[in-house]
Formats: sequence, C-alpha cells, structure tokens
Amino acid sequence: MQPLDPEALAGDSNAVMDFLAEYYRDVDKYPVRAANLEPGRLRELLPKAAPEVGEPMEEVLEDVRRDILPGLTHWQSPRFFAYFPMNASAAGLAGEMLSVGLNVVPFVWAASPAAAELETVVVDWMAQLLGLPRRFMFSGGGGGVLQGSTCEAVVCTLAAARDRQLARLGHEAITRLVVYSSDQTHATFQKGARLVGIPPSNFRAIPTSAASGYGLTADAVRAAVDRDVALGLVPLYLCATVGTTGLGAVDAVREIGELRDYLDGAELADSVSTNPHKWFLTNMDCCCLWVANPRALTSALSTDPEYLKDDVGIDECTGKPAAIDYKDWQISMTRRFRAIKLWVVLRRYGAAGMRAHIRRHVAAAQWFEQAVAADGRFEVVVPRRFSLVCFRLAKRCVGDDDAAANGANRDLLAAVNASGQAFMTHFVVDDRFLLRLAVGGASTELLHVKEVWELLQGKADEVLQRYQRKAHRM
Repeated sequence: MQPLDPEALAGDSNAVMDFLAEYYRDVDKYPVRAANLEPGRLRELLPKAAPEVGEPMEEVLEDVRRDILPGLTHWQSPRFFAYFPMNASAAGLAGEMLSVGLNVVPFVWAASPAAAELETVVVDWMAQLLGLPRRFMFSGGGGGVLQGSTCEAVVCTLAAARDRQLARLGHEAITRLVVYSSDQTHATFQKGARLVGIPPSNFRAIPTSAASGYGLTADAVRAAVDRDVALGLVPLYLCATVGTTGLGAVDAVREIGELRDYLDGAELADSVSTNPHKWFLTNMDCCCLWVANPRALTSALSTDPEYLKDDVGIDECTGKPAAIDYKDWQISMTRRFRAIKLWVVLRRYGAAGMRAHIRRHVAAAQWFEQAVAADGRFEVVVPRRFSLVCFRLAKRCVGDDDAAANGANRDLLAAVNASGQAFMTHFVVDDRFLLRLAVGGASTELLHVKEVWELLQGKADEVLQRYQRKAHRM
C-alpha cells in the first residue's frame, strides 16, 4: 500500500470532485432537511466493523450517495435559511484541498515558516477589509490568529483577561472576577467563562429590551458594574456583539466602551473575533481573532518545552520575537494550515467580489422584510439587521391570545420545514415565539427568498384556517 501514490491521489481526488460537482448541480432537488428519520438509521445501514480489505473509491462514494446524503441537512442548499449559513465556495474548497493536501502543522514557525507567515498576512488583510483599527494588525503592534471557531477565541481571550487580573490580585481572587454580556449573547460565552474558572454566580447576562433593539446599552452595563464594585467584586470582561444569533441585535459598542472607570481598556476593545466560514465564502472551519496586545494572550497560553524551542531571535526594531509561534495563540498545540484557504478565497474573489456577495444577501433580506410588513397577517418583530429577518404571525390573527399565537407560529415553522422546500429556525424573545430567516447561502438568490415567502404564505393559510376552525368549535 502506498497511501500517497500520485496516481491514486489524482484518481481519488478526481472522483470526489466529480461527485461534489454532481451534488452541487442537484443540491436544490434534495429536501433541505431530512424529514421523518429516526435516530440510529445510519448505524443500521452500515457494517458493524471496518472492512478488513480496502475498497475502491467508487464504492465508497456510492455508499455516500445511497446512505449518507439522504440523512443530511443540506447546508449549501439555496433554500437553507436556518441558524446562520456556513458558506462554501469553489475557492474555499480549493483552498481546503491545498490545506489538507499539503498537511503541514505550523504550530511553531520552524515547523512551516511560510504557513505561519501567510497567516500573519491574511489576518492583516481581513482586518483591513473589516475596517478594524490598526492596533489590531501586526503592522500596528497587535496581531491576529486563525482559530476553528469563535468559541475557541472566547476561551483564549477570557484566559488572557483572567491571568492579567490574577497577576495583580493573586490567584485566590478568581472568585471575585465578574464577566458581562447581554441576555442575547451567544451561549458559548457563558460556556467559555465556566471553562476558565469564573463562578457561574459571577456571570452577568444583562437584560435588554425592544427599546434598544435588544442591544446592550451603556446605562445598563454601568448599573451592573456599579453594583458589583460596591460588593467588592472585580469586573473582568465585557462581551459586546455586533449581530446576535437570535435577533441580529447590535450592542452599542462605542457607548459601552466609554465605561473605562471600571473596565480596563474597554474604551477600545482588547480583542475582536469574526468567522469567515459564515459569510466570507470560506469553507469550515475558519475564525479570525485579533488582539491589541498579543503579549497578554501568549502569556496565558504559551508553553515552551525543549522539543519545541525556536531559535528565531528578537526583532531589533520591535523588541518582539522575530517570528510567530502560533501554538501560543490558541488552546491546542496542533493546528491546521487554515491561512492558505482564506488566502485562496481572498485572491480568487477579491474585496469587490466579497462585498457584492454580502450586498446581494442584504438586498434579498430587505425585500423579504418589506414583503412581511405588507402582509397584515404577519409582523416584523425587530427591524432587520444585516440579512436576518425575525418575524411571526401576528397575535391578532388567532384571537389575540398569546399562547395561541405562539402555537400557530410553532405550527407554521414545523409545516415549512416538513415540506422539505426550505429550512428555518426559531427564537423566543419576551415570551414570543418567532421565525428567523437568515439569508446567506453561497447560492441563495432573490428568487429563492421569493419562493420561501410564497411557501410561508401558503402554509400560513393552512395554519390559520385550523386555528379559526378550532376557535369556532369552542
């Protein structure tokens, strides 16, 4: 057996590429979410043990076609509107192939110098594209790293903030550290706080309201911080979000940053994170984390065993190490060559292409919001942010009853998803069940958004008729 035989590599990869090309040609024909499948289905279809003798790639791919595809939710379907879409692209796939094909492990600079250096280039490119302050770029004294997800980025930055405070207060003070977010912040922040040792009682999920668009306000944060300081607690970390998962809410970052009396350095963020694998056409996984003070991050995460020592010296101009050892910028030691994937995407599509891609989705979501607002049976729950529209059947359509309204909206969502013609998810705010339409698929066009609106209107007719018949019987 020769696992990296060039002929076998070419043959297998060509077979896979042909399979994927066929899949993407037909992806719109699959039910977006597999319906009526019971847990354990696949285990019943597959052998009880791995094969003793290897099998041809053609047979493997046929099993994928027959057994795997029917059990998938098709995230790259143009009619996938759930969660936040995970973009894929031809360039992202090509970049991923280069990453896994070269299969280098750039945990220290010497392990793959070009891989480490390419990462410093692409994170600075991304910072420029997003308009981040220069202090987050390597060229401005900060720096960035590619992680697997913002979940990892949250843990890394929480650890850095924790260690910076405990170096001043002593390790026994960890029970006094308090972290803050809104009640709309992604649950991963609370998980990250637990992982770095913050007591659950010291996690503040600050309530938001419709008046602020469900975003954090400076007054609410100040009040929470004042209460904790009066109790002798130590404010550690404030997580602000631009586009929450449930509603797309935007925290008032500039106002919150004025609370420098209690939050060290918060007038300008210490770190920023975003996921190119969600809206930047970069196949899973790829998360950018930028920090203004790399030393604070690496002090919390660095390891220096003899077998990983890099003799790269110190840059005479900056006084910093002349090269980056990215093992000290993340949780795990081993890491993937993600930089080449993001680099290929940016090279192939350019800044103009990325902007056009995002603007197409925003315009489609804007059309959908207007269509919902024009239909008297529906209501837009919060003003659209970016390409997320949150809406529901209005309570007045089901007898002005809160429970009935929530039930009708649950039924509407279930009917849409059961049809296989679209897949959406929900959220609950102020005890109101709502539907989320997140426009962001790489292949999603205005046509698909118009189709899902027609589907919603038809299913709404069916649901409301059932509720009206029920009301007459009562």
